[in-house]
Amino acid sequence: MDLKALLSSLNDFASLSFAESWDNVGLLVEPSPPHTVNTLFLTNDLTEEVMKEALQKKADLILSYHPPVFRPMKRITWKTWKERLVIRALENRVGIYSPHTAYDAAPQGVNSWLAKGLGVCTSIPIHPSKAPDYPTEGTHRVEFSVTHTQDLDKVISALKEIAGVSVTSFSARTDDEEQTRLSLNCTQQALMQVVAFLSQNRQFYQRTEILSLEKPLLLHTGMGRLCTLDESVSLATMIERIKSHLKLSHVRLALGIGKTLESPVKVVALCAGSGSSVLQGTDADLYLTGEMSHHDVLDAASQGISVILCEHSNTERGFLSDLRDMLGAHLENKINIILSETDRDPLHVI
Repeated sequence: MDLKALLSSLNDFASLSFAESWDNVGLLVEPSPPHTVNTLFLTNDLTEEVMKEALQKKADLILSYHPPVFRPMKRITWKTWKERLVIRALENRVGIYSPHTAYDAAPQGVNSWLAKGLGVCTSIPIHPSKAPDYPTEGTHRVEFSVTHTQDLDKVISALKEIAGVSVTSFSARTDDEEQTRLSLNCTQQALMQVVAFLSQNRQFYQRTEILSLEKPLLLHTGMGRLCTLDESVSLATMIERIKSHLKLSHVRLALGIGKTLESPVKVVALCAGSGSSVLQGTDADLYLTGEMSHHDVLDAASQGISVILCEHSNTERGFLSDLRDMLGAHLENKINIILSETDRDPLHVI
């Protein structure tokens, strides 16, 4: 499968527009074209050990959930392990692609997979994503009324001469007086010209409303999940469910003030990876994430919210098995998709 065609299909599966603005997602390392992908290699973290495995298995493209290239590189030498990853990839004509927070936000992504371990529940994003585009042309809407018919054509004509403005009109009645209401959609740049025009006529300007348009929220897409269980369970039961889902023998637990292992859990707020910024301020019985700072754990516990920490990548890696199956179906099994066997969380309980 041609690399460009594969990248297009991957974006159809989960748009990179879902990713956070600070993230570094998409194709990070590209071999010289044309490049054919027969084997797609999935890993949570691309370490040197994982790269060695990918090369042994003849991977043509590595999908690394975490971006191995995040901060800008000023040079590509043999000095650091991340530079060596880039060198080995290019020498062996292997591409590197990272979806990261795009897969966190996607409806069928990492956080939705993590929520499956809780039991039967309904879930909504804690921070919903917004559509990449505005529902209409422009970023602002300007509305005002024209009372005198003879002014109408003159005003509309003047406004249509401003680039980035679309004009619609409709009849309205105010204080038993028939008026024509004008509604303008305009860009940020055009807005200043519209305001300058209207300010020349006090009659228009004093009755002007300026609205800032918002991009619509996307259903089931966004960071984190707020999950409401169909039936409450004890915290002890929830812990066992999570350990089973993540295939872990141990997790870290902070009991909320006044809570015990027998306290009921009905609402769980979760975020795969590092969840402090996403979970903060969310009302729930339990926070589930990979890692949180010491002080954020204290803050949650002081509010009676228990916290379960599983280590960062342990809340993400299991998703890759589901991803392999979903991508296989999405790509109509046109390429071979394999999971890394050496990828693992760097932290162990001993």
